[in-house]
Amino acid sequence: MMSDERDEPRVPRDDPPRLLHDELPEEHEDPLIGWLHRIIRVGVKALAVLMVFVILWGIFDVVYVLYQELASPPFLLLEVGDIFRLFGAFMVVLIAIEIFINIRLYLGTNVLPIQLVVATALMAIARKVIVLDISTVSAEYVLSIAAVVLALGVTHWLVARKH
Repeated sequence: MMSDERDEPRVPRDDPPRLLHDELPEEHEDPLIGWLHRIIRVGVKALAVLMVFVILWGIFDVVYVLYQELASPPFLLLEVGDIFRLFGAFMVVLIAIEIFINIRLYLGTNVLPIQLVVATALMAIARKVIVLDISTVSAEYVLSIAAVVLALGVTHWLVARKH
């Protein structure tokens, strides 16, 4: 006789503890604090709506810049500088999307999204590296960006490894 999965005893998994945060609960023992939490939640929702507008504006901007570059002589050709500017514009839109996801997670979960926040910061610094003009910055600036990339990379690896 085959045993059904439901008949087998459940063995507790040794999941790592998750970091929890109090996500501005509307119900609070102090009515004033509960009211202030509701106001802040409305503000965060307004930020989410505004971020969607920023994302859409960014997409239209990328399309417009691409059209301008392709329509100007030499037609349908992009120079290396044009491509880097487009990469930067694409990355800004992707970073805005990550920030929107952070806002949505902040509103909808009680799990602190550390990995996503670190990944967003890593994407933002990666954008900086992609569009960096080495000829116009100092060696100290490049080394400081390298240190930030290394620190965020190690942090992301550690957080991902823990989960």
